Amino acid sequence: MADHNFQVSVGDQLFLEEGGEEVGAVRAVERDHLVVYIENAGDFVLRGPAVKSVHDGKVVLDPSNLEPALLSAAREAHERETE
Repeated sequence: MADHNFQVSVGDQLFLEEGGEEVGAVRAVERDHLVVYIENAGDFVLRGPAVKSVHDGKVVLDPSNLEPALLSAAREAHERETE
């Protein structure tokens, strides 16, 4: 992603907060965006401001910079697992 020096790889896990529960994974890394899969919701495009940090195979998202549909999907990613 051009605006950041993050080293993101396909397969890195997504989190809404540091130490939180994993909500998805990176499916594609493009020059100016990421394609991510959110569990139970499908693929979404992430742009630079949506990424808070990247380390140890983890991508921590910045909820304040996420599109409403992606944020909602990420928050609901594990709700159906107990049903």
